[in-house]
Amino acid sequence: MFTGIVSGLGTLVARKGSCFVIQTPYKRKTLELGASIAFDGCCLTLTGIEKEKGSGARVTVDVSNETLSHTTMGSWEPGRKINLERALALGEELGGHIVTGHVDGVAKIVSRFPDGDSVRFLVEVPPAFAKFVASKGSIALNGVSLTINEVEGTRFDVNIIPYTLTHTSWGDLRPGDLVNLEVDLLARYVARLAQTEGTHS
Repeated sequence: MFTGIVSGLGTLVARKGSCFVIQTPYKRKTLELGASIAFDGCCLTLTGIEKEKGSGARVTVDVSNETLSHTTMGSWEPGRKINLERALALGEELGGHIVTGHVDGVAKIVSRFPDGDSVRFLVEVPPAFAKFVASKGSIALNGVSLTINEVEGTRFDVNIIPYTLTHTSWGDLRPGDLVNLEVDLLARYVARLAQTEGTHS
C-alpha cells in the first residue's frame, strides 16, 4: 500500500528484457529482498540489491509481460528518471491518498502551461476510465497523488507545485508523454455500486 507521496527519484541504469536495474537514493541497509517499492506508480518486488554506488543502492526488479503491456514500462530506456515510493508502514502518516500500486492504464499529457508559481497539465485518459475522474477527486499519475481540477469528457487538469516539479519526474514531462494512471480506490467502488444498483432498479 502507498500514499502517492514520492520519497525519492531513481534512474534506470540498465534493462535486459523484463529485468530492470534502477539506481535509488536509498541506503543498502534499509532495503530487503522481497520488499515492495512503487516505480512510477507500479508496485514491484525487489529481486536484487547491489552495493551502494554514489548516493544509494542499485536494485533489480523483474517485470511481468502484463505490467509491460499495461504501463509505460515497456518503453523505458536507460537514463529515465523514475518516481519512487517505499511501501507504507503501519502507523505512518497518510499524506496523499490510498494508492495500491496496481496501475490501471496509461494516460497522455495533452498540454502544459504556467499557472502562477505552479504548472498546469491537461491530461487525457482512455474513455473507460473517464467515469472514475471527478473534480476535486484524487488520482495517481506516475505514482504521484494529485487533486483533479476541472474535468471535461476524457480530459482533466492538475496543478503541479514547484516542490513536486523539482522532486519528481514531473518537471521533465511534456505534451505527448505518457504517464501511468491509477484511479482512486473510492471512485472505483462508488462507480461499481452505482452500476450494481442500476441493474437492480
